[in-house]
Amino acid sequence: MEADVIDTLNASTAAVRLHHVHHVNPDHHGSGFLAMNCMRQNRQLCDVSLHAGNDVILAHKVVLASCSAYFLAMFNCDMSEKNKSSITMHDVDPSALQLLVDFAYTGEILISEDNVQVLLPVASLLQVQSVREACCKFLLRQLHPSNCLGIRSFADAHSCDELHRKSHKYALQNFQEVALTEEFLLLPFCEVRDLIASDQLNVVSEEVVYKSIVTWIRHDASTRERYLGKLLYHVRLPLTGRDFLLAQVADEPLLQSSGEGKDLLIEAMKYHLLPEQRNNMVSVRTTHRKPEGLRPYLFAIGNYDGSKDLSSVECYNPLTNKWSPVPPMGTKRSCLGVASLNGLLYVAGGYDGASCLNSVERYDPLVTTWSSVIAMETSVRKLISLRVSDGAIYAVGGYDGVNYVSSVERLDPREGKWQQMPHMINRRSSCGVAALDGMLYVVGGNDGSLCMCSVERFDPVKGTWEAMASMHTRRTTHEVVEAEGYLYAIGGNDGSSSLSTVERYDPRHNKWMLVTSMNLRRSSIGATVLECQNLERILSSDGA
Repeated sequence: MEADVIDTLNASTAAVRLHHVHHVNPDHHGSGFLAMNCMRQNRQLCDVSLHAGNDVILAHKVVLASCSAYFLAMFNCDMSEKNKSSITMHDVDPSALQLLVDFAYTGEILISEDNVQVLLPVASLLQVQSVREACCKFLLRQLHPSNCLGIRSFADAHSCDELHRKSHKYALQNFQEVALTEEFLLLPFCEVRDLIASDQLNVVSEEVVYKSIVTWIRHDASTRERYLGKLLYHVRLPLTGRDFLLAQVADEPLLQSSGEGKDLLIEAMKYHLLPEQRNNMVSVRTTHRKPEGLRPYLFAIGNYDGSKDLSSVECYNPLTNKWSPVPPMGTKRSCLGVASLNGLLYVAGGYDGASCLNSVERYDPLVTTWSSVIAMETSVRKLISLRVSDGAIYAVGGYDGVNYVSSVERLDPREGKWQQMPHMINRRSSCGVAALDGMLYVVGGNDGSLCMCSVERFDPVKGTWEAMASMHTRRTTHEVVEAEGYLYAIGGNDGSSSLSTVERYDPRHNKWMLVTSMNLRRSSIGATVLECQNLERILSSDGA
C-alpha cells in the first residue's frame, strides 16, 4: 500500500517538473547603481577623471554613458577622448558637473534658486534631458513679474523653447507689474517694441502702456529718445481718455521733438473729437487688445447659507456650464466686498457670525491660493462696497456694528497698503458704486435711518467729493453698472418693498431718467455688463 502511494507521488511530481525558472530581482538596477556609487566613492575601478576648473571628479565611463548622450558619443565614437582616462571639461561649472555625475549614479538631484542657472547649461551640454526639463519646470514655478524677463532671456540663450514661450506669455499677462521692474528698464528697444506691439498684452488701459515706454526712455534719455515715435506707434492712444491725452501726453517734453509722436497724438484726439467718423478710423490702434488665455469666470464667494457664515468659494465656467469648488477663504465672511484687479480676486470686510471684519484676502488663480493682504485701516465694517478705479481698489462706506460709516480707503496693489481717502459727504452702506470717466460714483444706500436717493462723485485727481443729481427713487441693496458712458441703477429696496425700476444717469447733463422697468422686483441684486453678438435671436420681448 505504501509503495503504491509513493509511486503515485513520484509520477505526479514528474508530470509537473519545470524545465526553467524566470527569476527577477526587483532591486537589481537600484542595488547595481548603489554598488557602483560605493565603488566611485571608494575610488574603485574608476576609469575616467573629469577636470573642471580646479576640481577632479572620478567616475566610471559606462555609468556616465548610460545617463548622458554626450558621454555616450564621446566614449563610443572615434573621438580623441574615447580612450583617455583624463578629460578636461572646458567652460563647465565644477559644482554643476559634480551634481550631474552624482545624478548619473543616484538618479536624484537637488535643484534650487542658487544652482539652476549653472545647472541647466551643463545639463544641456551633457544632454541629460530629464535634469534639463526639471530645471525648466523649476524656473516656470519661479516666474514672477520681477524675474520673468530674465528667465525669458535665459531660456532663449539655452534654446529652452517651452520655457521661453511660457515666460514671454507670463510677461504679457502681467505687464503692468513687469513694466515697473528693473529688468524692463534694461531691455533693448526691439524687446520693448515686441512686448507693447502684442495684441495679447494684458493691461487695464493703454495709459499703462504709454507710461511704461516714457519711463523706459527716460531711463537712458540720450540714447533712447529717438525711439519714442516707433514705440508710440504701438500704443493704442485713441483708447485712452481724452483728459489723459491733454494732461499727460500733449504736455510730455519728449513729444515736442518727435514728429511721429505728434501725428499719433493728433490721430488720438481726432478719434475723441470726431466720434461720428470713428468708422473711418479703424486700425490696430483703435482696436482693444485680446490677451491670450483669459476667459471670464464667475466666482461665488462666502456669504450666509441660512444657518451660518461661509468661507467656501465656487467658480463657474461658462464654456463647460459647470460650478467647481475653489480653495476656501481663510475667514468666514458674509456681507463682504469683492473686486478683481490685475487677474487677482480681492475680498474685504464682512461679518464672520460674531463680529464685523476689516481683514482683506486675495486669491491668485495661477497658484489657486488665498493670501492675506494688509487690513483696512478703518474700523471693521460689513455691507461694504469694493470697486476698481484708476488701477486701485476703493472700499466705500459700510456698517461697523454700531454706526453707518462715510469712510473711504484706497488700495494700490503696487504699494501694498491702504490709504485713507476723503470721507464721503454722507454715511452709507449697501450703496451702489461704479467708475465712469475716471470718477467714482456712489449711489443711494442706507444711512441707518433712511434709504437714500442721493448721489456723490469722487475725483481721484482733486481728491474731492461733490454732490450730483439725486435719483428719482430711494434705493438700497441695488446695483449700479456702467454701460456706453451711462450709469444704470437697477432694482433694490426703497425701505418698504423691493423695486423693479431702473434709472439711467447721463454724466454730460448730470441727470437721471427712468427707463423701462424689469419684469420682476429685485433687491440684493447683482448685475453686470456682458458684451455679446446677435443676442436678439435668442431673446423675445415677451420673455417666452
